[in-house]
Amino acid sequence: MATALAILPAGAEEIEFVASVDVLRRAGVTVTVAGLDGKDPVKCSRDVMVVPEVALSDVANNKSFDAIVLPGGLGGAKALAESSLIKELLKKQEQKNKIIAAICASPALVFKAHNIAVNKKITCYPSFQKDLGSDYTFVDEVVVQDGKIITSQGPSTVFKFALKIAENLVGEEKAAAVAQGILLK
Repeated sequence: MATALAILPAGAEEIEFVASVDVLRRAGVTVTVAGLDGKDPVKCSRDVMVVPEVALSDVANNKSFDAIVLPGGLGGAKALAESSLIKELLKKQEQKNKIIAAICASPALVFKAHNIAVNKKITCYPSFQKDLGSDYTFVDEVVVQDGKIITSQGPSTVFKFALKIAENLVGEEKAAAVAQGILLK
């Protein structure tokens, strides 16, 4: 069974986080919700509280995941960009040629901070394009996949983002069935 690690930092964009986890679980992916700073409830960007299942530090070095999913939200992306544990995790994931998926501000802020996905085509929330620099090729599309790197632009694009991750983990047919089930056209 395919596995994903969804990392929840304080200030994450809750729509992006919850919808990604929901869609992946509907597709049959085993998703672990890990709090960047522990297991305590996390206040997201719009003051919604989300409770992680585990502390990231408890699973980071003990488990391998087929995909790592990073939500956006300016505060959340900044927290992910400042974390040495995130850097270590993403570097290992990239070396193993496994999926790294990021949405909104995270492709620009987190990838750049940790030197991930260098020379890849990516997208992000449009106002963060200027933060990418010359190490990335910005593509103005809702979802962009370049190898094992999947990126998306923001809250309204999250369903297509999560379905692209699902497609990679469980196949196009299962992802299409989930899209139909949630009435995504």
